[in-house]
Amino acid sequence: MAFRFSTVAAPARALRPLKLAQQQRRWLATPVPPVTQNSTGSKGPTAMVFLNMGGPSTTDEVGDFLSRLFSDGDLIPLGRLQNYIGPLLSKRRTPKIQKQYAAIGGGSPIRKWSEYQCEEMCKILDKISPETAPHKPYVAFRYANPLTEEMYNKLLADGFGNGKGGRAVAFTQYPQYSCSTTGSSLNELWKWRQRLEGKAGPADDGEGGTIKWSVIDRWPVHPGLVEAFASNIEKTLAEYPEERRKKVVLLFSAHSLPMTVVNRGDPYPAEVAATVYAVMQRLNFSNPYRLCWQSQVGPQPWLGPQTSNSVEEYIAKGQKDLVLIPIAFTSDHIETLFELDEEVIGGSGHADTVKRVESLNGNPIFIDALANLAKSHLDSGIACSSQMGLRCPGCKSERCSESKKVYTRNKDTWVGSEDFAALPWWKRPSVGWLLVPYALFTLAFGGSIVPKLNLIIDLICNRYFADRSAHDPNYTFTPVIFGGDNPQCLIPDVQRKVATFTLVISVLIGILSALTAPKLGALSDRYGRKRLLVVCSLGGIVGEIITIFAAKYPEAIHYNWLIAGAFCDGLTGSFTAGSVLSHSYTSDCTPPSKRNVAIGYLHACLFTGLAFGPLLAGYFVEWTGSLLSIFYVTLGCHVFFVLFMFFIIPESLSRKRQLAAREKYALEQEARAPAPQWTQSFANLPLGKQFGDAMHSLQTANPFAPLKILFPSGPGSARLRRNLITLALIDMAILGAAMSAGTVTVLYTEYMFGWGNLEASRFISLVSMVRVFVLMGIFPVVNYIFRIRPARARRAAGATPKMEKNAGADELDIWVLRSALLSDVIGVAGYIFVRTDTLFVVCAVITAFGGLGSATIQAALSKHVPAERVGQLLGAIGLLHAISRIIAPVIFNGLYAATVESFPQAFFVLLCAVFAVALVASFIVKPHVYMEDDSEPSRPPSNGSDSNRIRRDTLEDDELLPAVS
Repeated sequence: MAFRFSTVAAPARALRPLKLAQQQRRWLATPVPPVTQNSTGSKGPTAMVFLNMGGPSTTDEVGDFLSRLFSDGDLIPLGRLQNYIGPLLSKRRTPKIQKQYAAIGGGSPIRKWSEYQCEEMCKILDKISPETAPHKPYVAFRYANPLTEEMYNKLLADGFGNGKGGRAVAFTQYPQYSCSTTGSSLNELWKWRQRLEGKAGPADDGEGGTIKWSVIDRWPVHPGLVEAFASNIEKTLAEYPEERRKKVVLLFSAHSLPMTVVNRGDPYPAEVAATVYAVMQRLNFSNPYRLCWQSQVGPQPWLGPQTSNSVEEYIAKGQKDLVLIPIAFTSDHIETLFELDEEVIGGSGHADTVKRVESLNGNPIFIDALANLAKSHLDSGIACSSQMGLRCPGCKSERCSESKKVYTRNKDTWVGSEDFAALPWWKRPSVGWLLVPYALFTLAFGGSIVPKLNLIIDLICNRYFADRSAHDPNYTFTPVIFGGDNPQCLIPDVQRKVATFTLVISVLIGILSALTAPKLGALSDRYGRKRLLVVCSLGGIVGEIITIFAAKYPEAIHYNWLIAGAFCDGLTGSFTAGSVLSHSYTSDCTPPSKRNVAIGYLHACLFTGLAFGPLLAGYFVEWTGSLLSIFYVTLGCHVFFVLFMFFIIPESLSRKRQLAAREKYALEQEARAPAPQWTQSFANLPLGKQFGDAMHSLQTANPFAPLKILFPSGPGSARLRRNLITLALIDMAILGAAMSAGTVTVLYTEYMFGWGNLEASRFISLVSMVRVFVLMGIFPVVNYIFRIRPARARRAAGATPKMEKNAGADELDIWVLRSALLSDVIGVAGYIFVRTDTLFVVCAVITAFGGLGSATIQAALSKHVPAERVGQLLGAIGLLHAISRIIAPVIFNGLYAATVESFPQAFFVLLCAVFAVALVASFIVKPHVYMEDDSEPSRPPSNGSDSNRIRRDTLEDDELLPAVS
């Protein structure tokens, strides 16, 4: 703290003004050098603002310095008379304090040291954090020049704010937090932020071009700080004879506080004590030590014991070897140069045995510590420490309350946003980027399902009659009109060929996507989502091109070429991989509290496409008069999707996260068993090593290996494993049922109620639109009422905002899933018993609420693993999806075909049973179970409070079984 209130008597020995005047020439402020790096990183430039109390650089500034100091109610609370008593006190004390500053050379060196430390730190940061470079140094003093107002105007003049945005870090130079020091400086920064940039608050997201602020608000036990103090102490101890060295008493001295502030709950005394203890740990408790306090002023009680009294009393007891350590100061100023050096040490009469440790000033260890601390903060993306949002128990200051809300952003933060927090909106990933291309893609997908099926029928029918005619020249048939009504194709031979051909395509795509979707999901963790989204769309483009050529030149291109298109589609993951990657992208850029709603938006796009795609496609084909036209549109949507992904959408995984995932993958590969000796025989051939590695990979390939992530091992992993497997199987059952139920349900309605194509289309559109309404209308409201609003209420009541991370499904996720499955059970049970089309539609509307289930499961699953493994996990889920796409239609469709004449509702009985089993299984899933970043399941806290605890993964398998004696 750079202020001086001491009323201690003048020292006995004479001062040395001439010598100190010479030193002052080195201490006074020096010009700030130019920024050390001209190139701007992806998140730069960054303003690094050192906050401190400051001190007058000349004796002429002492009056203004004291006037501002005594006017600050955070530091010296004088009540309603602050503005009157403060100036009187400062005016009365100015002459005395001027003499003290004159005695140390005519002014405080704190500006010189603050600017030097900030400049040197920024030089280091430019090297170790190039992505946030250049780092521009600024100093803002609370009571002396450069004042906070001056600093802020300089920031604006240098290109920060004023519609240009930019990031700034308020870096307090009080290592230990106090409301009187750091709190006061932050309140002042907030005031000038409001005046110069508007009312948005200094810790806003930089939208609207304002400066985005974050705060390093305390660092009492940072290893670099501890090391800097400890190394200076060791140097001073080395000045004592070896036989006396171990008995030297270390007196750690910090600026005192009034007991009214301490009793209010100010954290400063505890944090100073933490620094002292950490330093002594570093010194292996080599010497006896005590913590004392200096600079008491006025008659009211202050925190003690006082430093000056402690020195006098130890000397009186015969302990003359004393070392003073200014533990709460980061540079020299009047408290060290005058109070400790002149009043305490000079007045002790034992200046040869009572010494002071050198202040940190330009200590390289300390400056490196500042740089490392700043880099850690820049990498973290957090606005401030979790302590910052907590008010003192006895705090009554509304200004403090509002300031803390601003700096903590009055909202929970999310670790996933740390890499993009300082970027402009068009460079920040969001689910909103996916919605437009995804909606177009699903419209094209939904609109092309029926035309593609009709095209396959026409192609096979046309080839069938051509082959018959080639074998029998007398055979006559009605020519096939592509896109028209072709009743001549409704014959068993053609239908059989169509069924076989579509089955081959479905199975081929299913098998290939089962193999590739997990690989693409895992690759996306290491190389980014958008690249792999582009890759998985390329197969669809090739497939559409083959489809267009086959439709345009049916005589020259056999319809079997469509299998090649399906091969390309499956090889790039098809819709399964697209779903995995889009869900992974959404998980990357959406906090857990909103992830289920965001994934629900993607599902709503899918249902919108299924609802309106066929209708729009029908009108489009009728308008163009060509069935082929819809495939040109589908191809155009694929190309648009690829171009949008490649050139416009921002990547959701930062380079840092991708490299971390690659490093972890490389370590996993190194841990694998080495390749057998026979693969080394290819080493001398061109590309021999690559060929040998490929042969080894093929030999050891396991198509079910991606499912390993669902089976984490290790102590305490049973509950995590059970959650993952249960959710994956429920999701697999829901998808399989959805893939089979649509077609069979339409067939059932046509059979039972005599519906035609129009009624069936209306039915599908109605159910799909209800799902869209539930996902985009009801779901966000539910999430707001039961998750977002309670969190806001807790913060409004004074709770500290928390850092969101993937911490398992919460209670809301689980109950939404159970509610969705219950609606499926009720609706499908209704299908079994109703016999009128009106009641059947009502049951369908009830089942539409089950659309919440799939979105909730995808979000819940992504919360169970660290962010860098989301793609791998959802890739494994994609494998299960692909398997269910193959198996489920065989089971459900086969059952309906076998029972349609005797008991057509048998299909719904099986479907209802599947949903009922899934509902029961959902009660196995437990909240707040997740995998830690080190791939080990989390452990539960010892605290047993139901309201505050996070139940983690310690439950073992035998907890499901009653104890047996």
